[in-house]
Amino acid sequence: MSRRHAEQTLRAAKLQSDMASRSKSEFLANMSHELRTPLNAIIGFADLMRHFAAEGRDIEKSLEYATHISGAGRHLLNIISDILDISKIESGTFSLHLEPHSIREVVDASLLLVKGRARDKNQTLEFKSAPDLPVLQVDAGRLKQILINILSNAHKFTPEGGRILVMAQRGAEGGATIAVADTGIGMSDEQIAVAMQPFGQVQSAFSRSHEGTGLGLPIAVALTKQHGGQFHISSKPGIGTTIVVTLPATQAAAAPTAIARQTLQPGLTT
Repeated sequence: MSRRHAEQTLRAAKLQSDMASRSKSEFLANMSHELRTPLNAIIGFADLMRHFAAEGRDIEKSLEYATHISGAGRHLLNIISDILDISKIESGTFSLHLEPHSIREVVDASLLLVKGRARDKNQTLEFKSAPDLPVLQVDAGRLKQILINILSNAHKFTPEGGRILVMAQRGAEGGATIAVADTGIGMSDEQIAVAMQPFGQVQSAFSRSHEGTGLGLPIAVALTKQHGGQFHISSKPGIGTTIVVTLPATQAAAAPTAIARQTLQPGLTT
């Protein structure tokens, strides 16, 4: 019995290793496209600007191309930042800069960054907030990153004319709960498990038609855990997704190495 147990443990470890290796291979294949696209745009528009300058052409086109270069550069910077964040989290070297911040102000700032995109897709973006949202010890930049990652996914995977609802309320013990619900394409339990893994992406025709590294949810989960909070996701295909982030009244996060072990396990959904 002891030998059978050891064999089962070895098989389970090999299966997990194979899954992790396959996920990383898929991630690297996707990253090659994600990195090449903005780099090709930067190089192409820069070459056109150089060509126009040599011919003494109108500067209006150069200004337009400079805007495209700036956008591609910012997109590339965001991709690299995500990769660095997940690397720091996995290595246990990630840390927060905690200060008192109004949760209402952080949510408002996050919504401001996605309102334009929601409007472009004719999506309804609603925010319902309790009047007594607290001031908590948080890293405001990282909390905004959590919310923007969640809101960006909601926007991306909700069709034109869909609805995104954001709700925030004070917790029973003085913390805060923030929920984001959408009427998007949704996910099965198996797809949620894949989406929550670093280097994992839900492979569907819809998701492949949209840019992204697949790191948004794992980073949001890890940053929530760093704040001592809880992250819960529920979703149904064809119905939508709801994500709930709960922050404690007092910051009592685990050590970074413990966060890395707890948060980056395959299939974690809370």
